[in-house]
Amino acid sequence: MADTDAVIVSTARTPLCKSWRGAFNMTHGATMGGHVVKAAVERAKLDPAEVEDVIMGCATPEGATGSNIARQIAIRAGLPVTTSGVTVNRFCSSGLQTIAMAAQRVLAGEPGIFVAGGVESISCVQNEANKHMIQEEWIKEHKPAIYWPMLATAETVSKRYKIGREAQDRYGVDSQLKAAKARAEGKFKDEIVPMTTKMKVVDKNTGTETVKPVTTEQDEGIRPDTTYEGVSQIKPAIEGGVISAGNASQFSDGASAAVVMSAKEAARRGLKPLGVFRGFAVPVASPTKWASARCSRCRSS
Repeated sequence: MADTDAVIVSTARTPLCKSWRGAFNMTHGATMGGHVVKAAVERAKLDPAEVEDVIMGCATPEGATGSNIARQIAIRAGLPVTTSGVTVNRFCSSGLQTIAMAAQRVLAGEPGIFVAGGVESISCVQNEANKHMIQEEWIKEHKPAIYWPMLATAETVSKRYKIGREAQDRYGVDSQLKAAKARAEGKFKDEIVPMTTKMKVVDKNTGTETVKPVTTEQDEGIRPDTTYEGVSQIKPAIEGGVISAGNASQFSDGASAAVVMSAKEAARRGLKPLGVFRGFAVPVASPTKWASARCSRCRSS
């Protein structure tokens, strides 16, 4: 590892909570993001004033995650007003993009320490999103797939590459069981920063809404009792399709942050890198190959 390498020296994340029905269903993006940025900075044993810039990704940067949410997160984390913030949107890979941007600045020779990560509050944003003139006429006519929702994207990719329902169900079950095993072994404890917040609860029978304090410590979507037999019986989201609640990602709210600096700076501070940045690429896929929507615009590796 060279002195000029960009390294990650600390990370912190919230649990992933179910959108609309989970612990973060009324928690502002700045609250979640500030919580993890503060923790990541503390884990790296930094003076908050040493952070040069906070770079946060967000798939829907408006409402509770709008108004340059990265800048709000920096302030909410207790960083001084002299710390800047920039919000990045590349849909699904927004958070990954911020890590690359921070690392590339280090590789370019900037003498700074950066915090990069992502935040999402589907609960507070998705159903309230501004859809006024959301589609441009020429694009809608000539490249309509760019506006497809993720469900249409997944169904198309499934057909094109002949990835059937059984293969997806078995993969989903395997993923659940691996996550359950990792949680049982305590492998997420070093990542997750427990958070106390307020949660809205709706009574199923009366529709009455109440607000209660909750402390969330674990990812809410892990189901250790998942079986292929059970998942295979779930009705697909589209009649005749293969995507169902059993093999698709759940809607989640949460935030994560990482501290990025040069290897030389990490060594000077006695910090052991968790990882070294080696590269980042964003291929733009041909519409004849991919008919995907959001992921055709953010296909990163």
